[in-house]
Amino acid sequence: MGPLAPNEIISENTNFLLAFFIGIAFGWVLESSGFSSSRKLAGIFYGYDTVVLKVFFTGAITAMLGLLFMSLFGWVDLDLVYVNPTYLTSAIIGGVVMGAGFIMGGFCPGTSFCGAAIGKIDAMVFIVGLFLGVYGFAFTYPLWEKMYMAKYLGEPRVSEKLGMSDGLFGLFLIIAAMGMFIVAEWAEKKWPREEY
Repeated sequence: MGPLAPNEIISENTNFLLAFFIGIAFGWVLESSGFSSSRKLAGIFYGYDTVVLKVFFTGAITAMLGLLFMSLFGWVDLDLVYVNPTYLTSAIIGGVVMGAGFIMGGFCPGTSFCGAAIGKIDAMVFIVGLFLGVYGFAFTYPLWEKMYMAKYLGEPRVSEKLGMSDGLFGLFLIIAAMGMFIVAEWAEKKWPREEY
Protein backbone atom coordinates (compact mmCIF):
# COMPACT_ATOMS: atom_id res chain seq x y z
CA MET A 1 0.00 0.00 0.00
CA GLY A 2 1.07 3.58 -0.47
CA PRO A 3 4.64 3.97 -1.70
CA LEU A 4 5.74 0.52 -0.48
CA ALA A 5 5.29 -1.26 -3.83
CA PRO A 6 6.87 1.50 -5.98
CA ASN A 7 9.92 1.48 -3.68
CA GLU A 8 10.04 -2.34 -3.97
CA ILE A 9 9.68 -2.75 -0.20
CA ILE A 10 6.82 -5.18 -0.90
CA SER A 11 5.83 -6.96 -4.09
CA GLU A 12 2.78 -6.09 -6.20
CA ASN A 13 1.13 -9.36 -5.10
CA THR A 14 1.67 -8.47 -1.43
CA ASN A 15 0.29 -5.01 -2.20
CA PHE A 16 -2.93 -6.57 -3.58
CA LEU A 17 -3.17 -8.94 -0.60
CA LEU A 18 -2.80 -6.02 1.83
CA ALA A 19 -5.44 -4.06 -0.12
CA PHE A 20 -7.81 -7.04 0.17
CA PHE A 21 -7.42 -7.29 3.95
CA ILE A 22 -7.58 -3.51 4.44
CA GLY A 23 -10.79 -3.49 2.36
CA ILE A 24 -12.33 -6.18 4.58
CA ALA A 25 -11.29 -4.23 7.69
CA PHE A 26 -12.77 -1.04 6.21
CA GLY A 27 -16.06 -2.82 5.50
CA TRP A 28 -16.12 -4.16 9.07
CA VAL A 29 -15.56 -0.62 10.45
CA LEU A 30 -18.36 0.72 8.24
CA GLU A 31 -20.78 -1.97 9.40
CA SER A 32 -19.73 -1.55 13.06
CA SER A 33 -20.37 2.19 12.77
CA GLY A 34 -23.88 1.55 11.45
CA PHE A 35 -23.11 2.65 7.89
CA SER A 36 -25.21 -0.13 6.40
CA SER A 37 -28.31 1.81 7.51
CA SER A 38 -29.55 4.30 4.92
CA ARG A 39 -31.43 6.19 7.64
CA LYS A 40 -28.26 6.66 9.67
CA LEU A 41 -26.37 7.81 6.57
CA ALA A 42 -29.07 10.23 5.44
CA GLY A 43 -29.23 11.57 9.01
CA ILE A 44 -26.19 13.76 8.34
CA PHE A 45 -28.25 15.83 5.88
CA TYR A 46 -31.11 16.28 8.34
CA GLY A 47 -29.02 16.83 11.47
CA TYR A 48 -30.43 14.01 13.59
CA ASP A 49 -27.44 11.65 13.25
CA THR A 50 -23.90 12.89 12.63
CA VAL A 51 -21.99 9.63 13.06
CA VAL A 52 -20.96 9.76 9.38
CA LEU A 53 -19.27 13.12 9.88
CA LYS A 54 -17.55 12.00 13.07
CA VAL A 55 -16.26 8.67 11.73
CA PHE A 56 -14.97 10.01 8.41
CA PHE A 57 -13.39 13.14 9.90
CA THR A 58 -11.73 11.02 12.59
CA GLY A 59 -10.43 8.66 9.91
CA ALA A 60 -9.13 11.53 7.77
CA ILE A 61 -7.38 13.20 10.70
CA THR A 62 -5.85 9.90 11.84
CA ALA A 63 -4.51 9.24 8.33
CA MET A 64 -3.23 12.81 8.02
CA LEU A 65 -1.41 12.67 11.37
CA GLY A 66 -0.01 9.24 10.54
CA LEU A 67 1.42 10.53 7.25
CA LEU A 68 2.78 13.70 8.85
CA PHE A 69 4.56 11.78 11.62
CA MET A 70 5.87 9.11 9.23
CA SER A 71 7.17 11.91 7.00
CA LEU A 72 8.78 13.61 10.01
CA PHE A 73 10.61 10.37 10.91
CA GLY A 74 11.62 9.79 7.27
CA TRP A 75 9.50 6.66 6.88
CA VAL A 76 7.35 8.10 4.06
CA ASP A 77 8.21 10.57 1.33
CA LEU A 78 5.03 12.64 0.90
CA ASP A 79 6.08 13.45 -2.68
CA LEU A 80 5.50 9.76 -3.50
CA VAL A 81 1.94 9.78 -2.13
CA TYR A 82 -0.47 9.92 -5.06
CA VAL A 83 -2.75 12.95 -5.23
CA ASN A 84 -5.69 12.79 -7.63
CA PRO A 85 -5.54 15.39 -10.37
CA THR A 86 -8.15 18.10 -9.88
CA TYR A 87 -10.60 19.01 -12.62
CA LEU A 88 -12.71 21.64 -10.89
CA THR A 89 -15.83 21.60 -13.09
CA SER A 90 -16.28 17.83 -13.02
CA ALA A 91 -15.47 17.72 -9.29
CA ILE A 92 -18.24 20.20 -8.53
CA ILE A 93 -20.80 18.56 -10.82
CA GLY A 94 -19.82 15.08 -9.61
CA GLY A 95 -20.15 16.23 -5.99
CA VAL A 96 -23.64 17.60 -6.64
CA VAL A 97 -24.72 14.40 -8.44
CA MET A 98 -23.28 12.15 -5.74
CA GLY A 99 -24.75 14.31 -2.97
CA ALA A 100 -28.19 14.16 -4.59
CA GLY A 101 -27.87 10.39 -4.95
CA PHE A 102 -26.75 10.13 -1.34
CA ILE A 103 -29.80 12.07 -0.12
CA MET A 104 -32.26 10.16 -2.33
CA GLY A 105 -30.82 6.68 -1.89
CA GLY A 106 -29.30 6.97 1.57
CA PHE A 107 -26.00 5.39 0.47
CA CYS A 108 -22.68 6.36 -1.06
CA PRO A 109 -20.89 3.79 -3.27
CA GLY A 110 -18.86 2.26 -0.42
CA THR A 111 -21.67 2.05 2.10
CA SER A 112 -24.04 0.56 -0.50
CA PHE A 113 -21.74 -2.45 -0.82
CA CYS A 114 -21.57 -2.63 2.98
CA GLY A 115 -25.38 -2.73 3.12
CA ALA A 116 -25.62 -5.24 0.26
CA ALA A 117 -23.12 -7.53 2.01
CA ILE A 118 -25.56 -7.96 4.91
CA GLY A 119 -28.56 -8.46 2.61
CA LYS A 120 -30.19 -5.03 2.41
CA ILE A 121 -32.38 -4.85 -0.71
CA ASP A 122 -32.30 -1.04 -0.95
CA ALA A 123 -28.49 -1.17 -1.02
CA MET A 124 -28.58 -3.76 -3.81
CA VAL A 125 -30.93 -1.54 -5.84
CA PHE A 126 -28.58 1.38 -5.22
CA ILE A 127 -25.65 -0.69 -6.56
CA VAL A 128 -27.63 -1.50 -9.73
CA GLY A 129 -28.19 2.25 -10.18
CA LEU A 130 -24.52 2.89 -9.49
CA PHE A 131 -23.43 0.50 -12.26
CA LEU A 132 -26.03 1.89 -14.67
CA GLY A 133 -24.66 5.37 -14.01
CA VAL A 134 -21.03 4.30 -14.43
CA TYR A 135 -21.70 2.45 -17.68
CA GLY A 136 -23.98 5.21 -18.95
CA PHE A 137 -21.22 7.76 -18.35
CA ALA A 138 -18.56 5.53 -19.92
CA PHE A 139 -20.56 4.86 -23.09
CA THR A 140 -21.49 8.53 -23.54
CA TYR A 141 -18.09 9.90 -22.45
CA PRO A 142 -17.41 11.75 -25.74
CA LEU A 143 -20.45 13.92 -24.97
CA TRP A 144 -19.08 14.83 -21.53
CA GLU A 145 -15.33 14.90 -22.18
CA LYS A 146 -14.96 18.65 -22.61
CA MET A 147 -16.85 19.34 -19.38
CA TYR A 148 -15.06 16.49 -17.58
CA MET A 149 -11.60 17.85 -18.44
CA ALA A 150 -12.45 21.54 -17.78
CA LYS A 151 -10.60 23.71 -15.25
CA TYR A 152 -7.59 21.43 -14.69
CA LEU A 153 -5.75 22.56 -11.54
CA GLY A 154 -3.01 19.92 -11.44
CA GLU A 155 -2.43 17.99 -8.22
CA PRO A 156 -2.72 20.71 -5.59
CA ARG A 157 -2.36 20.34 -1.86
CA VAL A 158 -4.53 22.63 0.24
CA SER A 159 -1.54 23.55 2.43
CA GLU A 160 0.46 24.65 -0.62
CA LYS A 161 -2.44 26.69 -1.99
CA LEU A 162 -2.80 28.43 1.37
CA GLY A 163 0.97 28.98 1.61
CA MET A 164 1.47 27.16 4.90
CA SER A 165 3.34 24.11 6.11
CA ASP A 166 1.64 20.70 6.18
CA GLY A 167 1.91 20.64 9.99
CA LEU A 168 0.24 24.04 10.45
CA PHE A 169 -2.54 23.09 8.04
CA GLY A 170 -2.96 19.84 10.00
CA LEU A 171 -3.36 21.81 13.23
CA PHE A 172 -6.02 24.06 11.66
CA LEU A 173 -7.83 21.01 10.27
CA ILE A 174 -7.91 19.38 13.72
CA ILE A 175 -9.32 22.59 15.24
CA ALA A 176 -11.94 22.77 12.45
CA ALA A 177 -12.87 19.13 13.04
CA MET A 178 -13.30 19.74 16.77
CA GLY A 179 -15.56 22.69 15.95
CA MET A 180 -17.58 20.52 13.56
CA PHE A 181 -17.94 17.84 16.23
CA ILE A 182 -19.33 20.44 18.66
CA VAL A 183 -21.79 21.70 16.02
CA ALA A 184 -22.73 18.08 15.20
CA GLU A 185 -23.53 17.35 18.86
CA TRP A 186 -25.64 20.52 19.00
CA ALA A 187 -27.51 19.51 15.80
CA GLU A 188 -28.31 16.05 17.17
CA LYS A 189 -29.84 17.64 20.29
CA LYS A 190 -31.71 20.28 18.26
CA TRP A 191 -33.23 17.80 15.75
CA PRO A 192 -33.56 14.50 17.63
CA ARG A 193 -35.14 11.53 15.93
CA GLU A 194 -36.69 8.40 17.36
CA GLU A 195 -34.56 5.27 17.31
CA TYR A 196 -34.65 3.38 14.02
